[in-house]
Amino acid sequence: MKNWLNRALALLMASLESPRHEQNELDWKAALSPDKKRLAEHLSSLSNYPGGGFLVYGVDNSGTPVGIADAEIESIINQLANLGRSAVEPPLALDHAVENYGDVRLLFVHVPESSVKPVHLRGKGLEHAFIRSGGTTRMASRQEIGTLMLHSRTPRWEELRASVLLDEDALLNKFSLEPILAMLGRPVPTSREEILLWIEGEGFITREPANGGYVTNLGAIAAARKLSDFPDISRKAARVVVYNGNNEANMKLEQEGTKGYAIGFQGMLQFVMSQLPQSEIIEQALRVRRTVYPEIALREIIANSLIHQDFSVTGAGPLVEIFDDRIEISNPGGLLPSKQINRLIGTQPESRNEHLARAFRRYRICEEQGSGLLKAGIDVELYGLPPIKFESGSNYFKVTLLSPRTFAQMTPSERLEACYQHSVLKHLSGGAMTNRSLRERLKMPEKQRSMVSALIQEAMDQKLIKAADPENKSRKFSEYVPIWA
Repeated sequence: MKNWLNRALALLMASLESPRHEQNELDWKAALSPDKKRLAEHLSSLSNYPGGGFLVYGVDNSGTPVGIADAEIESIINQLANLGRSAVEPPLALDHAVENYGDVRLLFVHVPESSVKPVHLRGKGLEHAFIRSGGTTRMASRQEIGTLMLHSRTPRWEELRASVLLDEDALLNKFSLEPILAMLGRPVPTSREEILLWIEGEGFITREPANGGYVTNLGAIAAARKLSDFPDISRKAARVVVYNGNNEANMKLEQEGTKGYAIGFQGMLQFVMSQLPQSEIIEQALRVRRTVYPEIALREIIANSLIHQDFSVTGAGPLVEIFDDRIEISNPGGLLPSKQINRLIGTQPESRNEHLARAFRRYRICEEQGSGLLKAGIDVELYGLPPIKFESGSNYFKVTLLSPRTFAQMTPSERLEACYQHSVLKHLSGGAMTNRSLRERLKMPEKQRSMVSALIQEAMDQKLIKAADPENKSRKFSEYVPIWA
């Protein structure tokens, strides 16, 4: 049984109690009306109503259930679906069910509440919006239109359509669903209807009552078998470019993603790792090869570039560029206004694309609760790399990981950022930075204690860090935290 049907049956039962009366959420219909304009007005009014509403076919004007013939059901469904697509703005996706009520069969048509309001007659102004009042449909007043606009919500990019109307077989052929099921740890659905219900629940498709449906932007960008099936989405394919040297003058190779982000992510990460410089180390008495950059850090940063990009920026997509001395991960769209570039590590996650971000976390592609960059920062320190570099422009955001450098090889700004990021990581891990911990992070011996003390003092002068206990006068045992702590 469809999840809205119990509500519809309860409303019908209440409306048929004495005295019988139509309700704001429910309108009786004996048969299909030839007045298409009036039907469009009913659709407008019910979609503007909080929680939406229902048309019940097979109940006459007196409130007597008389039933509906099977021959009429298909024509009613088709006409209402067409009106929902072409007679109102924004378009509506209706649903239906046929149920026995007593000894008669009734057709229930569900008109969901529209997130974008007011829903009005297509080709006319907002003043041609309708509402339900006293169990009837009437034109909304100017004040009521204003109230509807206050309760309107612009659809998110992920909810918009990426395809034309497709039949059910074509819908399923657009996706590669096995990797998503594996990431979720759930069994493969046993029937086509079960699969369709599941991907509809995932937000990958929106279905039409008559037949078929549309692939959403979320479905295409996350799980498309071939991104080229969706021309607008294919321009957002992630690219990996490898260069010989430290600049873009000599490109070695380029690889562009062909699948949806979620199903192609692991392959993309493995390709990136395969292109990185490697070194041999001894672990547990065995010689193993390890890349210069930690996989955890790359995984989180690349995932963030996919999730947090601005899809409204045209002609650009996520980009991973590998140079001899660094790796740069960039995406379209600058930093959100609510974010500060020096507070990215450890802060609560926030995204332009909440549905995509939630999906990536459910698929265990990236970390939850903002812990991903924290783990990335810790691994960067363990690998002896310079601090993570964040850069935000008007229409791009870039994260750079630099290959290992000694303290002497770091620039003055890199040393200060290493000190600040170390204080952040220690604070978020429940501790505090000390001269000793910073020396260990920078791989510096005890005899260079004075150099580290000078760096700490400069970071304090720059208002990057502060003493954890201002009353402590001993420099030797001082602890430090970020300035915002």
